[in-house]
Amino acid sequence: MRGLPRRLGHGEKATLAEHLDELRGRLFVVVGALAVTSIAAFAFHSRLLAWLNRPLPAGHRHLLTLGVAEPFTVSLTVSLYAGVVLASPVILWQVWAFFAPAFEPTSERKVLGLATFAATLGACGVSFGYWIVLPRALRWLTNYDSTVFLHFIQARPYYSFVATVLLGIVIVFQLPLVVLGLVGLGAFSSRTLRKHRRVGYFVVTIVALALPGPDPMTTLLELVPMWALFEGSIWLALLFERRQAAAASFQRVAAPAAADGDR
Repeated sequence: MRGLPRRLGHGEKATLAEHLDELRGRLFVVVGALAVTSIAAFAFHSRLLAWLNRPLPAGHRHLLTLGVAEPFTVSLTVSLYAGVVLASPVILWQVWAFFAPAFEPTSERKVLGLATFAATLGACGVSFGYWIVLPRALRWLTNYDSTVFLHFIQARPYYSFVATVLLGIVIVFQLPLVVLGLVGLGAFSSRTLRKHRRVGYFVVTIVALALPGPDPMTTLLELVPMWALFEGSIWLALLFERRQAAAASFQRVAAPAAADGDR
């Protein structure tokens, strides 16, 4: 029985056949992880669906299905999506392990740090979307013109709506990472961000309007944290620049001292 694919060391030479063999092994790991997590999600799909229905107002939590097979197909689809989310750490790790030998060890630590930061921002985005945005947006939507419309919420469009909203908010919460990346690449500085703060707020507003948001209430609730994240990104960029300057200053001081020591 073969074990997990061996990760190549930095700069280690390998033939095309060895790379393809490693890729095949990692694909097997990804497919296996997806199968296990999807089956586990389907085993608990009743609790999963109840969790997704909880942001709805109390009188709308029994969803409508149209067709004999729709309850099963909806449960299966939601379980597959949940399986992808649960298996994402394994998937991302396998992708990283395949490409990591091309990076310097110092770059590897930076990439892993950024990945951890992105995952933390994503988790904060999902929490904000589930506990803050969805209940308020759904309460407003289900009571909109209630004297005119009789509201029956169909299962498949509802879960699609939830996925769209949460995905949009996760993207919104990656704003600090995007700003840090652009500052690190030298596209602009924290001073430029502070000087053109109003322009930045305008651009952030345009981006928020372009992100997935099925209704004005959801878009507004996405926009408010995006403004806060942009403001936080400015100060985070300033801290990042100061740390970079301190590291560069230390290297300038340490390099002559090391040269004198070699003598």
